Amino acid sequence: MSALFAKTQSINSARVRRYFSLNFMRIAGVEIPENKIVEFSLLYIYGIGKTRAREIVREAGISPLKRISDLTSQELAGLRKAIEGRYVVEGDLRREVSANIKRLKDVQSYRGSRHAKSLPVKGQRTKTNSRTRRGNVRKTMGSGRRKLDKK
Repeated sequence: MSALFAKTQSINSARVRRYFSLNFMRIAGVEIPENKIVEFSLLYIYGIGKTRAREIVREAGISPLKRISDLTSQELAGLRKAIEGRYVVEGDLRREVSANIKRLKDVQSYRGSRHAKSLPVKGQRTKTNSRTRRGNVRKTMGSGRRKLDKK
């Protein structure tokens, strides 16, 4: 009985190590978890979504169901080359976006003024919604009637 328990315990601990491993792979300056499928682990990189991740995997010639831990060094090099050579990601993309917003503010365009005031930029209504952009500020007037003090 104890041999059977030891065998299941070792299988379970192997599964636990596989799913909760702390090993990371570094691509484009981001630590990517090794225990996930390649396509989904690329989503950890700022500037890469599902469609772009699928394109990168196809371009690098990697099986879409492979995990990062199962990749060879050549496949990893191809993945890095496909990302860093063709796409603007992470720090460069963040700088580019913030430079665009700064340019809009400097030109004093309508969109730039909305960014400066921390209001929605793309024409959304602000009377009721826009809690995310403004913070959860509720400016309500109430009914307009004064409450009488009791004597």
